[in-house]
Amino acid sequence: MSEKTDIKPPKGKRQKGNRGEEDNVETDTQASSTESKTTTLGQHERGLFWKTPLDLEVNKAKWWMVFGSLVVAAFVTRLHKIELPRHICWDETHFGKMGSYYINRTFFFDVHPPLGKMLIGLSGKLTGYNGEFSFEKPGMTYPPDINYVGMRIFCALLGVSLIPLGFGIVWELTHSIIASIIAGLFILFDTGTLILSRYILLDPIMMFFILASTYCYVKFYSYNASSFSPQWWLWLTLTGTSLACAISVKFVGLFVILLVGFSTIKELWDLLGNKENSIVLLVKHFLARAVCLIILPIILYIILFGIHLKILNETGTGDGFYSSAFQSTLKGNKLHGASMPEDVAYGSTITVKNSQTGGAYLHSHFHLYPEGIGAKQQQVTAYSHKDDNNLWIVMKENVNSKIEDPVEYVRHGDVVRLMHVATTRNLHSHKEKAPLTQRHHQVTCYGMNGTGDYHDNFQVEIVGGVPGEVVKAVKKKFTLRHLGQNCAVTQTERKLPKWGWDQMEVTCNPHAIDVKSYWNVEEVRDSRLPSVSFANHAPNFIQKFIESHIVMGKGNRGLKPKEDEATSQPWQWPLDWSGQSFSGGKFRVLLLGNPILFWGNLILMAVFIMLFIYDGVKSKRGTTQPQEIRDYRSSRFSACMWLIGGWGLHYIPFWTMGRVLYFHHYFPAYLFNAMFSAVVIEYGLTCIRLCFSKHIAMNVYHTALGVILAGIFYSFYLFSPLAYGTSGPTALDVNATMYGLKWLDTWDF
Repeated sequence: MSEKTDIKPPKGKRQKGNRGEEDNVETDTQASSTESKTTTLGQHERGLFWKTPLDLEVNKAKWWMVFGSLVVAAFVTRLHKIELPRHICWDETHFGKMGSYYINRTFFFDVHPPLGKMLIGLSGKLTGYNGEFSFEKPGMTYPPDINYVGMRIFCALLGVSLIPLGFGIVWELTHSIIASIIAGLFILFDTGTLILSRYILLDPIMMFFILASTYCYVKFYSYNASSFSPQWWLWLTLTGTSLACAISVKFVGLFVILLVGFSTIKELWDLLGNKENSIVLLVKHFLARAVCLIILPIILYIILFGIHLKILNETGTGDGFYSSAFQSTLKGNKLHGASMPEDVAYGSTITVKNSQTGGAYLHSHFHLYPEGIGAKQQQVTAYSHKDDNNLWIVMKENVNSKIEDPVEYVRHGDVVRLMHVATTRNLHSHKEKAPLTQRHHQVTCYGMNGTGDYHDNFQVEIVGGVPGEVVKAVKKKFTLRHLGQNCAVTQTERKLPKWGWDQMEVTCNPHAIDVKSYWNVEEVRDSRLPSVSFANHAPNFIQKFIESHIVMGKGNRGLKPKEDEATSQPWQWPLDWSGQSFSGGKFRVLLLGNPILFWGNLILMAVFIMLFIYDGVKSKRGTTQPQEIRDYRSSRFSACMWLIGGWGLHYIPFWTMGRVLYFHHYFPAYLFNAMFSAVVIEYGLTCIRLCFSKHIAMNVYHTALGVILAGIFYSFYLFSPLAYGTSGPTALDVNATMYGLKWLDTWDF
């Protein structure tokens, strides 16, 4: 592979091959100056998949003019009417609220890593937002004194950057100005990408770091002819940094890590196959990539998470998702700096928390199980938030224990009753099936004022305990074994439907006991008992880091669609099958991809497959072609295969996910599909040129290119009202803005 330069070929010494050997190249300053005026851009430049003389030539001035025009257009389209609508749109209610939490240093729980939300909070702080707005629900109007626009502009600016990054990636892959322009336009004029760039969301941040990682990698690869040069190290380091940022926004950043990882493995394999490379040189290449693409991202990710935990040091709504020990580190939490009884006695009021990471509190409320769901008795659930309905009084078997009684500690092997404080009913189980986990028994609350029956009795068994050992808060895990059914009270990972307030299911498991059956006492209220400091239980950073990731993982797996929520399936996304409402009512915004671009991507994918098969058949038949054409075809096919690999890595994994999915999950994959389509179009247009004489070829070429560009522009003109918002009559009304454009019945204009 020839040497890659940045816009202008370097002068003086150049490194040769992958061995780092240098040879002196004499340069003539005057000749170089003359050459810079007459040489077309890219004549001496090679990208990841290199340029051939078949590419249309473009000088530097025109290159920058085209690039600049795309950037200006990106600013105009992304920032136009950015303040509208003046109310919360879709997930702004989540991420705007989380930005406020960072400004106020309030701890919260989310299923995503922290970087994107920290950047939203930082952008709000820098643009005058004070963090006082509640972001309660979609449709809520922003007060005049709340500066929400600054956070929208920040996200929009990252959305702007997608266009030059897409342009730059395709340029590095092909050195074709036509392919680069079309790639930029496919991203610029896609209405879905535009919508995701205009609101307070993680999506523009996520897409920015995905494309930044991709660009940095192809830029790094282009310097392989000058391995270990400053430029080579710079782009390798920037690649690792961007990868760390990508996965620090959302875990789907793993997909671009896989893309770079697979490419790096292939690159190292090719280096290994070159017999001229010494073992020492191969080790250097491996270590450089290991440090910059593995160790550096891990360190940066941990640092970013450390900053997240350092900022969020005040108690908040997310405390209950974490262990009692974790909560003790949060200022304002009842457990922070608290002194409370360490031992549990009969008559103590306690909260009981499931000991698995991310476990919830044993909870009950006045609502009964509905008809047909076991016995119609009081519901018992697992609830992740602190609540007075989490309080229980520990009583002896068949005896109502009171706070005035002499102190008698609860010990390993004791049989107890737990009376729910708010309703005075006892924890209870029987042979009825659990609501969701049918092989388990139902857990309810039964009786009144502590009076119940034999089925209210549970034996306390400390994990690893010995007879006579006292149950201690936080430190000791235990099981509650029901005597009548010989089953253990368990928090499953299944969420109850609306009648159970979307809380987690609690059952009595008659099978082997596992960690889901382990509980611990978090809080003890008992004036008779001596208190100890809770600071003894505080975890260190590594423990908090690990626990946070286990909780996030469980949260991700537990994301299920809410009732009447508009979700979608992966097969629908490339088809642009249905939209996703961002704003309803009088001002309507619908997330829908530009159908011409989406469907064009599918057609071009089919065209590429046919061309690939056709080329394979020709090669098998021994058809000869000029070397120039073979090189050109090889470079374009390689670029297409690499980009379609990026598309597949960002799309196919969603088919395996059990969590709730939305249309917006597809758009990182769309970016790769857009760049892929641009390369296919450029290749097809070049093939057209080769089929005719020079004069006719250029006329046909420019006509076809003009039709393609006009189609992109006009389709954006038609569907852009979906992005900027429409009001008035719906699409079925002849006077509506979108009248006649509802091409699919599944589009909800």
